[in-house]
Amino acid sequence: MGFMDYLQSLFTEHGYLVLFLGLLLEFVALPFPGETMMAYAGYLSYMGTHNFALVLLCAFAGTTIGMTITYFIGKKAGLPFMRRYGKWMLLPEHKLDKAQKWFGKYGYTLVFVGYFIPGVRHFTGYFSGIMNYKFWRFAAYAYSGALIWVGLFVALGKIFGPQWSMIFHWIHDYSFEAIAILVGLVLAVVIVKYRRWLGIQLVNRFGKKKPDDSAGE
Repeated sequence: MGFMDYLQSLFTEHGYLVLFLGLLLEFVALPFPGETMMAYAGYLSYMGTHNFALVLLCAFAGTTIGMTITYFIGKKAGLPFMRRYGKWMLLPEHKLDKAQKWFGKYGYTLVFVGYFIPGVRHFTGYFSGIMNYKFWRFAAYAYSGALIWVGLFVALGKIFGPQWSMIFHWIHDYSFEAIAILVGLVLAVVIVKYRRWLGIQLVNRFGKKKPDDSAGE
């Protein structure tokens, strides 16, 4: 309850800014409960005290700007600098060694899925820069991954309302299986809620009959 009261006070005093800055600083150096904060912000949008679109926008902006900053730090500083000073950015040498090994094996895929792996999302930006990945390609993987990560946890709070905390802990207990199930549930809710609009789009896209060429003969 103490932590939840702290979250509530942060949002009461600073609104959307705490979500934006918190996520930005989480990727640069600050230990910040980003997933918890996003789920709670989604819950606040469920309660009607915060705008869902603005919550998504602030979370996405904070995440992508933070990732972009770390990319350019890594690109400019290089690996020797990170080995010397990485501990001040929550990247001690053993984590850098692990990151180097993972990037050698998974490359850009790690940038995309790293958000969902505990302790990984904090170094993907740095190592993308260190390994001199092209920025446009890094951004494509990093920003699309961020959109899914942000959308998933904000939607968790929005869809499940007062039960968001229980679902959140369930996700952490069962990791990838829980995330896969939650993604399926979120997609199901979206399809049900917007089925009429989706149906119209499908009819417009595939339902129009082509003119019968034989009719004019």
